[in-house]
Amino acid sequence: MGLADNTWDKFLAEEQKKIYFLKLKDFIIREYQNKNIYPPLDKIFTAFSLTPPEKIKAVIVGQDPYHQPNQAHGLAFSVGKDVKIPPSLRNIFKELNSDLGTPMPKNGNLSLWAEQGVFLINSVLTVEEGKPESHCRKGWETFTDAAISYINNLPQPVVYILWGKNAQAKERLINNKNHLVLKAPHPSPLSATRGFFGSNPFSTANNFLINNGAVPIDWDLNKE
Repeated sequence: MGLADNTWDKFLAEEQKKIYFLKLKDFIIREYQNKNIYPPLDKIFTAFSLTPPEKIKAVIVGQDPYHQPNQAHGLAFSVGKDVKIPPSLRNIFKELNSDLGTPMPKNGNLSLWAEQGVFLINSVLTVEEGKPESHCRKGWETFTDAAISYINNLPQPVVYILWGKNAQAKERLINNKNHLVLKAPHPSPLSATRGFFGSNPFSTANNFLINNGAVPIDWDLNKE
């Protein structure tokens, strides 16, 4: 379980000493030894590697990683460049297009967002192949709660974009008056038509950042 090497170091060092994390680590090591687990072991903490705390402008919370081969790579909702765009992510792109007029991205890799300060974190960071939620209630939720609480204490303005009930469960950890919480239904095809479409999270986030003296996020993924 390679940990991120940046200014998350202190946070990660403190968490990995705790009993829950030691138990989680033992469980994860056994799982990777005996089963097909996603994302690859060296990609578990990609969100932490690409988005150090001082750069965070927005937080998007997912549930658990994609559970089919070659999809998950450590960023919530994101897939590799050569992977078919999953339905929920396609709906995110549709809302992005509707909200900002941004062209539909050619692939589903969200690394450009992460590098600009969008912390793309799942509530649970690993999953067994073909078994969604298989690593829930093993300790990851405690870890990601701690990460959200850490971000809550950051001084810069941060927008939390919480889609669906699982993400919105993290709202209880956010009480910093400098931050903004946006909530909408999950972008899944099962719920996107119940208020996700038309929620305008991308323009709302950027307006908040601009109004608080921060540089807005360029959500256009076609500028590589």
